[in-house]
Amino acid sequence: MGVHRGGDTDVGILAVMVTPASTGDRDAAQDLLAQATRRHHRLMRGWADSGYTGMLVGWCATVLNLMLTVIRRSDDQKGFVVLPKRWIVERTFAWLTRSRRLTCDYERLAASSEAMILWSMTTVMTRRLAHHPR
Repeated sequence: MGVHRGGDTDVGILAVMVTPASTGDRDAAQDLLAQATRRHHRLMRGWADSGYTGMLVGWCATVLNLMLTVIRRSDDQKGFVVLPKRWIVERTFAWLTRSRRLTCDYERLAASSEAMILWSMTTVMTRRLAHHPR
């Protein structure tokens, strides 16, 4: 799970948290979002998929002063539909899977997995910075 900057060209993960499979995403989201807002005081808005519905939106508003918007797919839609802001997350996952080390779970410690994710994003960012437009 990660919190990252989104936009058409921005690249960057603000916070990363690797948890055991027994930890629910909503529970981990509170810790991750609290960590991200402590580090980045100007963080005011976030987006989440429908798995984060429930009390998390209200908790973010009252405790973190963060407006969390849940992006839902309409029940009457059939087939593949691009959801707003969701493509940013999917694009980031695609960038991460380019790192061979992240294609399988080789790490024994969560901190090692988090470090590999940050290393992979550092590689993406440095390639972007070094890219010379024609």
